[in-house]
Amino acid sequence: MQDLNRAFETPWKILNELLRWATYPRVRLKFALNGIEWRQGWRFYGMPIIQKHRHSWMSFGSGLRLRSSIRSNPLAPYHPVILSTRNKTSRLEVGVNFSMTGGTICTAETITVGNNVNVGSNSTLIDTDFHPLDPKVRHLSPQDGLSAPINICDDVFIGMNCVVLKGVTIGQGSVIGTGSVVASDVPPHVIAAGNPARLVRELPPRES
Repeated sequence: MQDLNRAFETPWKILNELLRWATYPRVRLKFALNGIEWRQGWRFYGMPIIQKHRHSWMSFGSGLRLRSSIRSNPLAPYHPVILSTRNKTSRLEVGVNFSMTGGTICTAETITVGNNVNVGSNSTLIDTDFHPLDPKVRHLSPQDGLSAPINICDDVFIGMNCVVLKGVTIGQGSVIGTGSVVASDVPPHVIAAGNPARLVRELPPRES
């Protein structure tokens, strides 16, 4: 009875679940066509965009939750979740219980995401500059920007409208404040925020 009352109090969630089940066959087909192994407990609210190089690697653990529909979250995504591997050697590896609303994960080299990571609405993880900084090089080879791996450790929470740039490691249990640009490493168990993101304060490590 309590669950029924809760459903009537939040009727938009009922519609979200109905739409999720309606989308399920198309989402599963899209992952299969891209050679991505399906895991248990995945939930998709709206269709993500997958741009996978045929010879690249893309893997997600169980409990994946991606919200691409504007109605699926009050912090409405600007666009569907985009998952992109740009080169044949690109690798995107995501652990269990990952969640993301809108936003983009784009890798030319390697992006590794640990377990129990949450990424807020409309944030971007990108391990490449795309375009060279030198205008002469950019004219000759416009796609040869520098790249460096990104590593997001377990239990990280990234707020909405953040950007995580190439070569960054975010330590276990850390929180990235809304609207931050993370251009350098963040140690474990801290809050970092700003542009560029800087240490705000330390957090107590979670007891095991």
